Amino acid sequence: MFDMRDLSRLKLRAVRSGVWFRVLKRIDRVLLDLTLRVCDTVRGRALARSLCAVVAKLENALENRMSHVIETVGFQLALRTSLVAQRLGNVSARNCGKDVSFASFLAVMYINSRAEFRPRVRVSEGMVTV
Repeated sequence: MFDMRDLSRLKLRAVRSGVWFRVLKRIDRVLLDLTLRVCDTVRGRALARSLCAVVAKLENALENRMSHVIETVGFQLALRTSLVAQRLGNVSARNCGKDVSFASFLAVMYINSRAEFRPRVRVSEGMVTV
């Protein structure tokens, strides 16, 4: 039912993104930590049900954060990159500004880059300017 490696990866992603302490209560964090330390497989229904609730909370929080960054930063960077490419003569770059996968790529690159090297993105009144 639960793969311990997947649970461990989920925990690592949650800790790195700051969701671990912000979304989960202490009892939920302890439940997942102890399950990872003690169990090889989850056999009990009550434990499985509790883990499902914790995993759902984490996945929902991680998804919401990423989709927010894609919408606010990724699409703006994709549009800006598309305009620059079009000015340089690349006609096919017109579609890159609306491409979800390209915007996701740029959002992940933005998150993973050091603050000194990030492009300046300002959010004001619902508009994002780069």
